[in-house]
Amino acid sequence: MNASRILEQIMKQAGSGRQGSGQSGGGLDVQGMVDSLSSQLGGGARKSGQGSGVDVKSLLGGGALGLLVGSKRGRKLGGKAIKYGAIAGVGMLAWKAWQNSRGGDQADTVREGHAMEQLQGDAREQRSLELLQAVIMAARADGHIDDRERALITEQIDGLGADAELHGWVQRQFEAPLDAEALARQADSPQAAREMYLVSVAVVDDQNPMERAWLDQLGGALGLDDGMRQELERQALGG
Repeated sequence: MNASRILEQIMKQAGSGRQGSGQSGGGLDVQGMVDSLSSQLGGGARKSGQGSGVDVKSLLGGGALGLLVGSKRGRKLGGKAIKYGAIAGVGMLAWKAWQNSRGGDQADTVREGHAMEQLQGDAREQRSLELLQAVIMAARADGHIDDRERALITEQIDGLGADAELHGWVQRQFEAPLDAEALARQADSPQAAREMYLVSVAVVDDQNPMERAWLDQLGGALGLDDGMRQELERQALGG
């Protein structure tokens, strides 16, 4: 599979989305952008109010990530912005959260594992799969990804260069049970666990009871104590 390449592109897009949104209140007009993308993918040359065509690459800023969580955000919250920074800097922020929880103590760093951005080869591929799985499961936590949204997400991921194996893997994630324990078993180090929780925080609405419950289940399954979870959530919010 080429999961690491896909995740790297999503992280780059998330970085662009963070700058575009400014991470301010009000967020993005997500539903409108999803509808525009749906029209264009269906062959319609839908135009904007200024008479220009829809640029698929610029939609949502976060690209596939935006599509993964965007339509449900638009439906519930009028376009609440995704926490792009937590996706774009997942390894660094998770590591910073761990350091903060220890008061800056650097002991036991080998046992903690490496940050996503430090990994290479098979290790980076495996971590990428773990994080992509966490994102998909978090986006599914409220049960509102329909067939149209699945098709759009698949189109975006394929557009990023997903090979047939990764394509099949993504489809299986849509069908798999929402099982926090099974997801947590994919984490191969404490650092991986923190990163999985952090990306999950980035795509859920913690004011939604079902999504908050998913975060709580996942945090427990990953073995993260309350203080660590709070610090990761603070980092996701740019704190």
